[in-house]
Amino acid sequence: MHNYWCNLGMVDIHPIGWCAINSKILVPPQTIHAKYDNWKEFLMKQLVGSRTIPAEFHIKMAESLKCPFRQGMRLEAVDKQHIARMRIAVVDTVIGGRLRLLYEDGDSNNYMWCHMNNPMIHPIGWSQRVGHKIKVSDEKRNELASHPTLRKTCCDAVAHLFKPVRVVCPKGIWFEEGMKLEAIDPLNLGNICVATVCKVLLEGYLMVRMDSNLSADGSQWFCYHATSNSIFPVGFCEKNNIELTPPKGYTVEDFSWQSYMEKTNSKAAPALLFNTNCPNHGFKPGMKLEAVDLMEPHLICVATVVRVVHRLLRIHFDGWDDDYDQWADCESPDIYPVGWCELTGYQLQPPVADGMLPLFLNFILQLCAKSMLKLRMGGKIWIPYVSLYVLRVKLK
Repeated sequence: MHNYWCNLGMVDIHPIGWCAINSKILVPPQTIHAKYDNWKEFLMKQLVGSRTIPAEFHIKMAESLKCPFRQGMRLEAVDKQHIARMRIAVVDTVIGGRLRLLYEDGDSNNYMWCHMNNPMIHPIGWSQRVGHKIKVSDEKRNELASHPTLRKTCCDAVAHLFKPVRVVCPKGIWFEEGMKLEAIDPLNLGNICVATVCKVLLEGYLMVRMDSNLSADGSQWFCYHATSNSIFPVGFCEKNNIELTPPKGYTVEDFSWQSYMEKTNSKAAPALLFNTNCPNHGFKPGMKLEAVDLMEPHLICVATVVRVVHRLLRIHFDGWDDDYDQWADCESPDIYPVGWCELTGYQLQPPVADGMLPLFLNFILQLCAKSMLKLRMGGKIWIPYVSLYVLRVKLK
C-alpha cells in the first residue's frame, strides 16, 4: 500500500460512491490490478460501507469560504501608521475572507490586509459612535482617483457584515482610566506587556497603552474591546510562566506589580472584568498550521504551535528565529489549517531552509544596496514583498 498526502478540499477528491452516481469508471491502483484476479470484487468488499467524506463536503467547504464583502465597499480601519486612530478604507481585493484595503486618502502603496472578522475594522460611523479618533479627509489622493477600485461607485459596508462583539453592560464595577492590566503589544505580537487603560470609550471599548512605550502624543494607544482575548488581568503572565515585558525604565528582574502600582498610584483592573472563557479547542504544541505574520499581514507562513496557555497560542514561523514568534488566540481569524492557502489560491510563504537564511539575507541586502544607489540616481526601484519581510528580520 502506498500512502500520500493530499488536500481533501480539492475538487478531485470525491466520496465513495461518486463514480457510480456519476457513471464514471473507477480504476484501481496498479498494485491492486496486478495482485488480484478479480479486483472489482476486492474493491467492492473494501469500499462498501466504509467511512468517507459527506456527499455535500465540497458544498459546505465552498460556503465556509464565502465572503459578504465586495470590492468597492467602504469601512473604517485602523491606521497602520498611527494605530490610535481609524481611517476610511475601501475594499480592493477579497480572497477567502481576507481583505486588501486601500486607505481612501492614501496612495496605491498605502494598504493593509486583514480578515473580515478582524477587530481592527468597523462600519462607517463606528468611531463617532464610540468616541474613537478617526482621520477624515474629503479628498482622495490624485493617484488613487483613477484607481480601478475607487472609480466604481463605492457603498458603505453595512454593520451586519462585521463580526459582532459581546454586549457588555458597564454598570457597577468597570474599567477606569489609569487601571493596570497586561496586554499583547500590537506593535510586537510576541510580547505581553504591562499596560494602562488610558481612555474608556462607549460600547465596551478601551484605549490601552503599553507602558514600555510611553508615546507623549498617545499615537501608540490601541483599542481593545473589554471582552478581547488579548488583554489579561494583572498577574496573568506570572501565573502562567510567561515573560512579562516591563514598563520603560524597568528590567524583568527588578519589576514587581505591587511596587509599580504603589509608585504610580494606580490599581489593577478587577480580574472579573476579563474574558476567562476557554473552549475545548484541541490545539497542542507541535501542531502545524498556516498563520498570518501580523507584522507583515500580507504574508501567510508555514507555522507551528509551540506553546498553549489556556486559549492563547504561541505561534512560531518555521525557519525563522524564536524572536519573531507571535501570540494568537485559538479562535483568531489569522490562523488557518494546513492547505488553506492552496484552497483559496493565496500565496503561502515556505520555511527558510536551515543554513540558507544568512545567504538569503546577504543577497537581499546586496539587492537593496543596488536599488538605493539607483534611487539616488533618479531611477525607480522594485523590491519583492519577501525582500521587505527579510529586511525587517535583519534590521529591526
